[in-house]
Amino acid sequence: MTMAATDVSAAGHESRTLQRNISWTGAFWVASGVPPLVLFSIGGIAGTTGTVAFAIWAASMFMGFLQSFVYAEIAGLFPNKSGGASIYGAAAWVRYAKPVAPLSVWCNWFAWSPVLSLGSSIAAGYILTAVAPDTDSALRTWTLFTGTLGPVSFSFNAAFFIGAALMLMTFFIQHRGILDTANVQKYVGLLVIIPLAIVGIAPLLQNGINWANFSPFVPLAEAYKPEPGAWNIAGWTLVLGGMFIAAWSTYGFETAVCYTSEFKNPRTDTFKAIFFSGLLCIAFFVIVPFTFQSQLGLTGMLETPIVDGSGVAAALAHMVGGGPIIENALVMLMILALILCIMTAMAGSSRTLYQGSVDGWLPRYLSFVNHHGAPTNAMWTDLVFNMILLAIACADATSFFFILAVSNCGYIIFNFLNLNSGWIHRIDNGHVDRPYRAPTIIIALGAVFAFVNAVFMGAGAKVWNPMALWAGLITAALIVPVFFFRHYIQDKGKFPPQMLEDLGVGEDHVISTRKAGVLPYLTLAGGVATVLIANWIFQL
Repeated sequence: MTMAATDVSAAGHESRTLQRNISWTGAFWVASGVPPLVLFSIGGIAGTTGTVAFAIWAASMFMGFLQSFVYAEIAGLFPNKSGGASIYGAAAWVRYAKPVAPLSVWCNWFAWSPVLSLGSSIAAGYILTAVAPDTDSALRTWTLFTGTLGPVSFSFNAAFFIGAALMLMTFFIQHRGILDTANVQKYVGLLVIIPLAIVGIAPLLQNGINWANFSPFVPLAEAYKPEPGAWNIAGWTLVLGGMFIAAWSTYGFETAVCYTSEFKNPRTDTFKAIFFSGLLCIAFFVIVPFTFQSQLGLTGMLETPIVDGSGVAAALAHMVGGGPIIENALVMLMILALILCIMTAMAGSSRTLYQGSVDGWLPRYLSFVNHHGAPTNAMWTDLVFNMILLAIACADATSFFFILAVSNCGYIIFNFLNLNSGWIHRIDNGHVDRPYRAPTIIIALGAVFAFVNAVFMGAGAKVWNPMALWAGLITAALIVPVFFFRHYIQDKGKFPPQMLEDLGVGEDHVISTRKAGVLPYLTLAGGVATVLIANWIFQL
């Protein structure tokens, strides 16, 4: 295997690559931006599922942790690639269907990239609430321009401009490369993990557990209304909708393997990075929602500021107590937590674009790297794309959750393809040395979870928006013209030599034998059928 090269820079004709500057602890701190993702949808999941919300978070987190061992194995096959599990999974699918391989990369990118805009919009809302608590104040109601775009609205309001400033700040921090990014996130991460731990543990120590807030253990009869429902089709649809949207947060620590080609020792650092990041996420995604529900109860969780997310930080801070000074300090630290999310997302999603370009999936311009070793063209692409999404996310809660649901359709597709790539790599590349080899039962369980996730998407996307599933599938399909442009127009139907060498097929541009036969094709057909059948069976 060879180091993945980038395009030659236009100015100096100097070949630049990502630099091996960090150990697994660096990736751990970059991935420490994942636990604050609980702030994105803790209110929405509570509002749609009621008293079963805490169990949804716990079940989703443990699914994500088990799945991560599949990603740890396939990441070890490619110590010179960056960009995360989608890149490693694409290498399994390219032998069977060329367009399916970039689909994995594309879906991972449009799943992760919106963290920038969504996180910025939430942080901007927290800042506005702190500065102008009155919802009718001139600052909170001011907008330069507003309008509608299909099923969503958009607004260039105060939240948009504050969020844009936060994204630009993140861009300039990461412009100096992964080492500086990891160093910054190490200290920011400590500041963030501590207050999240406080809001997760302190209320339980002070007030105990209010078990009455966990019963009756049934989903709501209707989303956002307090009447308890039953375990019928409508109830299961709401629960599956909760599992669907929770996956976007709880599975996210797989971003720790985005930096394989930047590890000093990828043979050992890759597994450690994702394993310890997973343990960190288990702690927070289980404890924080449990405490949240114990303290607020069903009525509190259904209040509008909780459901739309704008009052989550204040509610969590108020649970700790200590007066206005302590509460305001905790709110500020949770704003910092969201900035950490934004930094994590830009670091991971830009490297997905970069490696996708290096491997011949995405346009060539994305493979440019600056003299700090940062993929700046990919970062600019992320920034521009998310400026558009930010205007939508800042409009209202409906538009926010529409973006979240559409992006999560991409994330579920990515997970489906990559969990199945584990067994495909075992068949096609069984001879290749693996720094970490997952138990075979985990590889099999990953394949089962791939179809379980497909059920979540087919049944649950509609909970957040009736058009979310179809919009997600259309967005996923956009990779086809993008890939055809790169592969057949720019590259004349040939993959870059370094991508083929990483597949272990040499320099003759010939993809190796397909040892899995028709199984990958049956898997794809089964996945599509699962989504459609689940969408038909589960109705609100």
